Amino acid sequence: MATGDSKEITPKDKKTGKTLIHEHIPLTGSLISGTYVVSDADENVKNYSHGMFQSVYDYPYLSSSANHIFDVTCGFSAHSSFSASTPGTQQEKKINIYNQMAQVLAGYDHTGSILRFDVGGSTIDSGDKMDEVYFLNFSRLLVKDEIKKGTFQLELGISGGFDFGAVHSRRIKLTDRSGSDGYKVNSPAGEYGVLFAQTSYDGDSTLSTALLGNETIGEVQSYLPAGLIYYQAGVAVISGSVFGGASSSLGAGAFFNGAANDGGQAICELGSGLSASGVQMFTGSTIQAACDGLRNRIYNIQFNNTTELNSAIYFCRVNHNEFNYSSNPTYVSGGQINVKNNSDDISTTYITTVGLFNAQNEMLAVAKLSEPLKKTPEDELTIRVRLDY
Repeated sequence: MATGDSKEITPKDKKTGKTLIHEHIPLTGSLISGTYVVSDADENVKNYSHGMFQSVYDYPYLSSSANHIFDVTCGFSAHSSFSASTPGTQQEKKINIYNQMAQVLAGYDHTGSILRFDVGGSTIDSGDKMDEVYFLNFSRLLVKDEIKKGTFQLELGISGGFDFGAVHSRRIKLTDRSGSDGYKVNSPAGEYGVLFAQTSYDGDSTLSTALLGNETIGEVQSYLPAGLIYYQAGVAVISGSVFGGASSSLGAGAFFNGAANDGGQAICELGSGLSASGVQMFTGSTIQAACDGLRNRIYNIQFNNTTELNSAIYFCRVNHNEFNYSSNPTYVSGGQINVKNNSDDISTTYITTVGLFNAQNEMLAVAKLSEPLKKTPEDELTIRVRLDY
């Protein structure tokens, strides 16, 4: 009921809704590596004294304009063949990174053991596991509430030799092609999907040569699982064997079905002066060197993010006998209503603002009309107020 110039809103006058807003996020390889190179150092890539990951920025990271894009790191499982009796470079840190990310993203089995990353996303401690992986942890600035399912793409150069001029001359693309309807929900970090690899560029415009084992160009069924994408967490887990092949001697987790990548040629050299050893460099190189190798082979990353916008819609109903008089002191002058020219004129008000109050009469929100709305005893109005949060 009306009390002065306020009125209680009943439950039937309120409706809630949800809107999903998407932005397209393109990240080119030139931005990730090479845009701000000075004296052989990437000024938009920050390395830390602990040496456990790198942070990539869109400007030199010391600039006040710099925005954090993503972190990149790598690691391998204690089950990997790289976990030898003779410790390699930063071996303990690499195993700890793998275990930390697996705890957060994959969880634990019924015995309390940490689950390993599975090429098909399975939580059963058997089958093909990704024991040597890279991690791309995207900034919340880009991901917002989540990565939109079915939109993630990561294109990598897989030419054998390490040459900036030719590193992208042959490329594969990882996509979550089944993300919109084939994602999984059994992760502590939320929903996730499988990333599938396919040839995206074979060196010419015809795209006739498959660069992956058992792949047939154009046949979706032949695309190979190459990693996982965690949508709400904004983390991509990439199998290290995208840079390996039949001769890489990888343990469980190699997904090329026994065939070398790069059309059967040498596996990828991930750094200047290193042998073409693919992910084998995990054993003798630092995490920073491995991350540099990955960044220098990223041709493009793109995805759509998602912002969940919740709304409460209030239908403010004004009956014919309500709000025809204003308590504003300027409404009356000398005992006369200012908007009346004659005593027999009908009472008229103009609605300009709607305020929303809680039960304690505390104002929570204010809505302004685009122009004053005339109200007389002959009119009934419904003002629709939308509150987004």
